[in-house]
Amino acid sequence: MPTPSPKYALDPALVSLGRAIRAARLARGISQEELAHRSQIERSYMSSIERGMQNVGVMSLVRIASVVGTSVARLAADAGL
Repeated sequence: MPTPSPKYALDPALVSLGRAIRAARLARGISQEELAHRSQIERSYMSSIERGMQNVGVMSLVRIASVVGTSVARLAADAGL
């Protein structure tokens, strides 16, 4: 299991973003494992992203958005960012 980003773990913005990613994933019927694989991200790291424990990198976020068929801007808006 990845170590949480200690400075930002559970920051409300990360928790909201993680929820938006999870909602987009579920709306498209994609498992967390499949999203991780297609986004080139370790599954446990993807889990941490969805739980707001990791400060996800921009390029990882771009890949995640692409896999779930949306934009980074839409994920951010859905997260209220």
